[in-house]
Amino acid sequence: MENVLEVKDLCKKYSGFELKNVNFIMPKGMILGLIGENGAGKTTTIKAILNIINKDRGQVKIFGLDLQKNEKKIKQDIGVVLDDSFLSEYLNPKSISKIMKSFYSTWDEKLYLKYIEKFNIPLDKISKEFSSGMKMKLKIATALAHKPKLLILDEPTSGLDPVARNDILDIFQEFIEDGEHSILLSSHITSDLEHIADYITFINNGEVIFTKSKDELMENFGIVKCEEKDFNSLNKNDYVKYKKNKYEYDVLIANKSEFKRKYNISVIDKPTIEDIMLIYIKGEK
Repeated sequence: MENVLEVKDLCKKYSGFELKNVNFIMPKGMILGLIGENGAGKTTTIKAILNIINKDRGQVKIFGLDLQKNEKKIKQDIGVVLDDSFLSEYLNPKSISKIMKSFYSTWDEKLYLKYIEKFNIPLDKISKEFSSGMKMKLKIATALAHKPKLLILDEPTSGLDPVARNDILDIFQEFIEDGEHSILLSSHITSDLEHIADYITFINNGEVIFTKSKDELMENFGIVKCEEKDFNSLNKNDYVKYKKNKYEYDVLIANKSEFKRKYNISVIDKPTIEDIMLIYIKGEK
């Protein structure tokens, strides 16, 4: 399978925080969700991938090309949504379209206006007067309007109400339907990723904990709730981590079928992505 994005040994050190040898790949035609708590390194990773910040070490390949050597060519085919839009809040959507035409040879004003209408964004109002949700919709419309092959999105559904979020997620799914388009999407709303992601990369404290297909996480991982005597009978090698509650233990396991064969425990709960993330971060081994 062709990879649209390859991140190898990516490092960036700040005072009090460090990205440590971040590695993951993203197959073409997929949506990869980047998860982790606030401050884990998601935004730093995205900015390093885009060469917005200078990395200390590592290599980024997009469309099979080294970003350092082919940045201008590659960025023509990338749509980006970040917290910093790099556009003045005193611009209205009409003015933004005129500016973006000069940046992108593939800028499609008709497509842009289609999204502006779909999102009910006023054309003549400056974005400073928009709600946070409306600003995010404008960023998404702008990212899509030059027909990129890859979208790189940092918290794109933040600030949106459930109905608007659902509409945006439907647009993202339509975007990748032909198998030629891909999305890297950072989000703290893990239920969104359960809805649309194909792969999950989990970053904690600047390190990649895992990259797995969403199906593998949902089908193979499980949570066993047990009392102390049952917990003490478990081999440490048979679970990932555990979290001790007031009356019971929550034990995260990575292979439900194997665990069932080995132990006389029949009830294994299906975890959410958030459950898995929380036990990894807060749990013990």
